[in-house]
Amino acid sequence: MNPYLQVGNLQVASSLHRFLESEVLPGTGISADKFWAQLELLIDDLSPVNQALLQKRDALQDQLHQWHNQHRDDFNAETYKAFLSQIGYLEPEVEDFQIGTQSVDDEIAIQSGPQLVVPVTNARYALNAANSRWGSLYDALYGTDVIDEGGGAERSDSYNEVRGQKVISFGKSFLDQAAPLTKNSHADAVAYTVVDGQLQIVLTSGGRVGLYDKVKFVGYQGNPSSPSAVLLRNNGLHIELLIDRRHLIGQNDLAGVKDIFLEAAITTIMDCEDSVAAVDAEDKVDVYRNWLGLMKGNLQAFFSKGDTTITRALHPNRSYVSPEGEAFELAGRSLLFVRNVGHLMTIDAILDRNGEEVPEGILDAVVTSAIAMHDVLGNSLYRNSNKGSIYIVKPKMHGSKEVAFANTLFDRVEDLLGLERHTIKIGVMDEERRTSLNLKACIREVKDRIVFINTGFLDRTGDEMHTSMEAGPMIRKNHMKSSIWLQGYERSNVHVGLTCGLQGKAQIGKGMWAMPDLMKEMLQQKISQLEAGCTTAWVPSPTAATLHSLHYHQIDVKEVQSQLLMQKVNYIDQILEIPVSHDPSWSQEEIQQELDNNAQGILGYVVRWVEQGIGCSKVPDINNIGLMEDRATLRISSQHLANWLRHGICSQEQMIETMRRMAHIVDKQNANDPAYRSMSADFEHSAAFQAALELVLQGFDQPNGYTEPILHRYRRAFKAGSTALNA
Repeated sequence: MNPYLQVGNLQVASSLHRFLESEVLPGTGISADKFWAQLELLIDDLSPVNQALLQKRDALQDQLHQWHNQHRDDFNAETYKAFLSQIGYLEPEVEDFQIGTQSVDDEIAIQSGPQLVVPVTNARYALNAANSRWGSLYDALYGTDVIDEGGGAERSDSYNEVRGQKVISFGKSFLDQAAPLTKNSHADAVAYTVVDGQLQIVLTSGGRVGLYDKVKFVGYQGNPSSPSAVLLRNNGLHIELLIDRRHLIGQNDLAGVKDIFLEAAITTIMDCEDSVAAVDAEDKVDVYRNWLGLMKGNLQAFFSKGDTTITRALHPNRSYVSPEGEAFELAGRSLLFVRNVGHLMTIDAILDRNGEEVPEGILDAVVTSAIAMHDVLGNSLYRNSNKGSIYIVKPKMHGSKEVAFANTLFDRVEDLLGLERHTIKIGVMDEERRTSLNLKACIREVKDRIVFINTGFLDRTGDEMHTSMEAGPMIRKNHMKSSIWLQGYERSNVHVGLTCGLQGKAQIGKGMWAMPDLMKEMLQQKISQLEAGCTTAWVPSPTAATLHSLHYHQIDVKEVQSQLLMQKVNYIDQILEIPVSHDPSWSQEEIQQELDNNAQGILGYVVRWVEQGIGCSKVPDINNIGLMEDRATLRISSQHLANWLRHGICSQEQMIETMRRMAHIVDKQNANDPAYRSMSADFEHSAAFQAALELVLQGFDQPNGYTEPILHRYRRAFKAGSTALNA
C-alpha cells in the first residue's frame, strides 16, 4: 500500500513524495513548494489536452473501421488516400525546412555507432549498458557463434587455444581493413612504437612501416617506445590495441597484443517504457531512482559470482597521450537518453484535483528531466552531456499534433525547472502509421529540439494491423518484412530525416536485432541498415554492440547519406499498401503453425510480465531459439491473432485450444525457474494465462492495439493478490 499525501490539490503517493523531496530536488535549486505548485498547474493545463488527443485517436480509428467495412469489396487506393486526407489522418504537406537543434553532443550529431536499449529498472543491466561504450572484440568473438567451432575450436569452460587463434586472426584482419599498414599486415607486427608523434610498426622482417592513413593514429598509453595501448580512429570510432606481453594472450602474440577494444555503444536508451513493467507508484520510484543514480554517477549493483560479491559501477573516462604529447580523455561511458512512456497510460503515483490518475507521460517528463538537472548542473561524478542537454526519447506518438503536444510539455517542464528553452531534446520514435505518413510535419513541430528519429518494425507493424483491422486478414507475420509498406516506411524515414537536415545534427536510427544468440547472422544482415543510411541501430546486448560496431568501420554512413540526399522520392503510396492477403488460401496446417507460433510467444512473455514484473527478457520461441521480447513484440503477435480471429481464419474455440496447448509448452520451458507459476495447472486462476487470452480475444477493442491497458490491470491485480482479475 502507498498512502497519499495532500499537496495542494494533488494527492501524491508517499513514496514518490519522499523520493522527490529528499533525493531529487536537493541540489537543483528548486524549492519543494515551487515544484509542487508548478506541477499542479502543468497537470491542470495539459491533462485535458492529452485526453483530447487520445479521443482523436479513437475517433479516427472508428472512421477507418467504417470505411474499410464499406469498401472491402471495392477498395481503390486513390479513393482511400482521399478519405485519409479528408478526415485529417493524412496531413497536408509542409514546406521544406531544416532543423535548428543546438547544443547536441557529438555522439548524437556526428558519430555513427550502435545503440543499446535497456530497462532502467534493472540496475545491473543499466550499468552494463552504460559501460558498453567500450567492448572487448576478442571476448565478443570468442563467446559467440561468429567464430565457428570446427577444427577443434569448440567453446569450453577453459581457454581453447585453437579457438583463441581464430579470434586473433579475425582481429588482425579487422585491423587490416580499418587501419591498414603501408604494406604487410598487422599479423606481421612484432611491436608498435611511437616515434616523433608517428605510429611505427616493427615487422617480423625487421622492417618498419606506418599506417596507410597516418591520421588514424590518435593516441597511446604508457611509454612511447613500448606503449601499453595504441589508440586508432576510423570513421569516427576508436580502436584500442591493448599490449601486455605477460598476459595469457599477449605472450603468444608477436606484438604482445592481448586484446582489441572497440568503441561500441556510443549511445544508450535507458528505458522507462516498452522493456519495463512499471504499473504503480512503487514501480515508478524504482525506475526514477536508477535514472537518478546514473545521472549522479553513483549507481551501483551488487551480485554474487561463486563465493565472491561483485560490485558494478560506472566506468571512469579513459586517458591517453596524443601524438603531439598532450594528455586527453575519452568518455568511458555511453551517452544516455531516457525513454519516457507515451501519451496513453495514466499512473496512480499522483492523483489530480478530481482524484484521477495523471497521465504517466507528463509525470515522466517532469521527473526524468528534474533528475537529469543534476548532470546539467554538474552535480554528478561523471558528465553525461558535455553540451548541457537532456535527451528524452518519446515513443508512440500519432501524427504532428501529438508531437506538438510533446513539445509544449517539454516547454512547460523547462519553465517549471528553470531550464533554458530547448535544453530538453527529443527523440521521436517513428513507430505509428500516422507518424510515418506525416513524418515531415512531425519533425517540424520539434525542429529546434529534435535529435533522433527511429524506425521500429514491431510497434509499427502492430499499428499497421490494428489501423487496417477491418480491411481483411493480414499476411503471415514472417512475410511482413518483405511487404511493400514496410520497405517504403524504412526508406521514407531516412529520406525525410535527411531532407529535414538531420545529417550532422541528429541520429537517424533503425530497429533491434532480436536474436542475441545469433551473432554470426547479425553480422551478415545488420550492415544493411547502414547501407540504408542510418547512423545508429539497436542491439540487444553489450556483446552485440561490440560486434555491430564492426559495420561502422566498414561503411562511412556520412557518404551513404550524401548519396541519398541527391534522390527525390515520395514513399507515401508504398506506405499505404495495406498488408492484407487478398487470397488467404492457407492450409489448416499453415494456419495452426501461425497460431502456435504467435500464441507461444505471447504466453512466454506475458507470464513473466504479469507474474514476475519482467518487462524485457530473452524468451525461448516455439523452436527454443531465444528472442528478445518486449511489449512491441507482444503487440504485433496479439494483433495478428486478433485480426485472424476477426476474419474467421480461425475460430475462438481453436484459439483458446491453441493458447491452452502452448501454455503447457511454456510451462515446460520455464520448469527450472523457481519463481515460475504454472499456467496449465489452473487456467481459470492463472493471471498470466487470462491476460494473454484477453490480449487476443479483446485485441480488436484495445486502443491502437496497445497491450498496456490489459497488462497493467492484471499486473496490479496480481501484485495486490486479487482474485478479481477481470474486474
